[in-house]
Amino acid sequence: MNSRTTVERTSDRELVATRTFDGPARLVFEAWTKPELFMQWWAPESFGMTFLSCEIDVRTGGSYRFVFGHPASEQPMAFFGRYIEVTPPSRLVWTDEEDEDGHVTTVTFEEKGGKTLVVVHALYPSTEALDGAIASESTGAWPEQFDALDDLLTTLGASV
Repeated sequence: MNSRTTVERTSDRELVATRTFDGPARLVFEAWTKPELFMQWWAPESFGMTFLSCEIDVRTGGSYRFVFGHPASEQPMAFFGRYIEVTPPSRLVWTDEEDEDGHVTTVTFEEKGGKTLVVVHALYPSTEALDGAIASESTGAWPEQFDALDDLLTTLGASV
């Protein structure tokens, strides 16, 4: 089955993922901003990671911290950053600050006819940083993550 997610490198420093979801932008935005929803789809199953904690303060100037466990690692892995811009339900911009190759992610939510186009732009500080992210396969999770988000939205839509 072909994924409905597209992921492409659009420049030396930028990766863009897109997908259209059934559901209003308000609901899709909530899935990105409410911890209890976010934890249900963000960690791809194939990576073998589990959420240990999810702290998000989704507001301009707010921060986030995700801590994951993995069977191959004795130490938990933390990912953190801050929100640069929050415009419900149409735009989120945040930093990834766990290492020197952290990037800025911009997500837009555009609703048309009851469906929402989500476009994720990840801008890396250098060509080498994006090359490293691609080589580590950490950028390859979008199709699986978006499949899980699609499943969650189907469940949420049925319960609304």
